Amino acid sequence: MERLLAGGRTGPEALAELVPIALAATTAGRKQRAAAPSGGPGATAATVAALAPLLTAEGVGAKAALRELTTAFVAGSVDPAEPWCAAHLHCPPLAVAAVADLVTSAVNPSMDSWDQAPIASDLERTLTAEFAALCFPDAPAPDALITSGGTESNQLALLLARELTGSVTPVCGINSHHSVARAAWLLGLPQPIVVDCANERIRPDALRAALAETLGPTLVVATAGTTNAGAIDPLPVIADLARAHNARLHVDAAYGGSLLFSLAHAPLLEGIERADTVALDLHKLGWQPIPAGVLLAANATDFAPLNLSADYLNAEDDLEAGMPDLLGRSLHTSRRADAFRIAVSLRALGRTGLAELIDRCLATAREVAAAVDAHPDLRLWQSPTLTTILLRPVGADDDLVTALRRRLLDTGLAVLGRARITNPDGTDSRWLKLTLLNPVATAADYLPLLDLIADTARTPRAMEVSS
Repeated sequence: MERLLAGGRTGPEALAELVPIALAATTAGRKQRAAAPSGGPGATAATVAALAPLLTAEGVGAKAALRELTTAFVAGSVDPAEPWCAAHLHCPPLAVAAVADLVTSAVNPSMDSWDQAPIASDLERTLTAEFAALCFPDAPAPDALITSGGTESNQLALLLARELTGSVTPVCGINSHHSVARAAWLLGLPQPIVVDCANERIRPDALRAALAETLGPTLVVATAGTTNAGAIDPLPVIADLARAHNARLHVDAAYGGSLLFSLAHAPLLEGIERADTVALDLHKLGWQPIPAGVLLAANATDFAPLNLSADYLNAEDDLEAGMPDLLGRSLHTSRRADAFRIAVSLRALGRTGLAELIDRCLATAREVAAAVDAHPDLRLWQSPTLTTILLRPVGADDDLVTALRRRLLDTGLAVLGRARITNPDGTDSRWLKLTLLNPVATAADYLPLLDLIADTARTPRAMEVSS
């Protein structure tokens, strides 16, 4: 069994025998923890140590290995499908997407040449064209690429800006994702000029002043859905400023870009269609297994710098014979057909179904935020724009906030995030963060968590710092 392949004529039978074992082990592992494993890093390290060595002389067989490691893996993992697992932009994937991912793994197409991925390449082209048209409805020739997520999309956006202008200086808000500065470092660009924000949103006056002093080609990076608070920069004003200063505009909408699917909430992204490039992640408000990133461009020719010739992958005679060129669709060579599960999910739900999930998450976030605001022992930072809620116990200092988060994580009951927010007086304060990405959870699922946070803050053990 352990030597059977996932593909070929016997592949489906092999999978049919192994998948039930994996599902049973998943159920067993799930019963061993709540939102997360208890005991902190030491507990999971001990579990793995007990399983070592992983590489034995003879092996234990496919069924035994799958059973024991799956049970341990699930028991030792956080579960984003649990409402109280809400620390990060880490969504619970749709079942249909997870099964489609299994199909991709079994067929194993490689997206670097058509002869390795015939229909997968056509599916990806169709999917990316539909995404591009959704974001840039009035652009004559938009396009999009599949990426591994917002970090790669932001890196590509800076790379394209550099290649199209000769050199470029990034200008972004202090609220921007860390990948912007890292991309500048990686590409040998000047470190970004960082402008001030108010309530986690770029201040237009600060951006105007920065652009007035920036010499040479410039790339303005705006954010639609900040990691800290889910805030959306004032995109129409930023687009005006970028145009007035002849700067390119990239919008990191890895978190908030999915609002494009929702007729009710797409207006929050007004101005995004004026960007040159946009990052979007479907493994956030899209319920896809990681990775599922997209980089969209208003002009398909902006992707020309990625073109590359390798005779064994995109020989000229093959291109003349009609085989599509895939090598310029990514910086990767071997690449999974991640577009397949996205395509299956969108085909299954349609725009209406996806919008319903998005709208439900945003509505739940507003309800939970209202409950925090009404709670006598908790303080709300401000009403959420997307699905991120920042809160802290009344009277708590920063040390208590961080200790409380670790205490709840150690118990395995709840996985909360943390955010450092700049106060109006210029000082910083730490907040607990709930990022609500579970479309089937309701506000009622979170009310006991609010009480748990308040109760834990009153308990001396909350001040203990986990090892």
